[in-house]
Amino acid sequence: MKATNIRNNRNPGFTLVEIMIVVAIIGLLAAIAIPNFVRARTSSQTNACINNLRQIDGACEQWALENKLQTGGTAPTATQVKAYLKSWVTCPSAGGAVADATSMAASYTLNVVGTAPACRIVAATHVMP
Repeated sequence: MKATNIRNNRNPGFTLVEIMIVVAIIGLLAAIAIPNFVRARTSSQTNACINNLRQIDGACEQWALENKLQTGGTAPTATQVKAYLKSWVTCPSAGGAVADATSMAASYTLNVVGTAPACRIVAATHVMP
């Protein structure tokens, strides 16, 4: 008997179908993950803005108390309130939408003492409870 060499013509690697399946799975995972990421980002920006509004409201109340002003009187300026805050606070949703997104006055409206401050960037959803 004669010994014959059997040659295997299969090259090691992935077939086109296998690669297409992997790409489809990655696309499916991205389609699920991206909307959840956007929703989580929006939610965290809203919570951060509401916390900023609480800090500003507390600073306004403290300013009024130290200056012996009553509620419904005058509204403090951002500079007067800054002394009672650790640092300037801005709305995290501002991004580049506002010309001067780094200033507190561009992000928030300071109302008279006793009235909650308001967000200028997303006034509909960024409201103190």
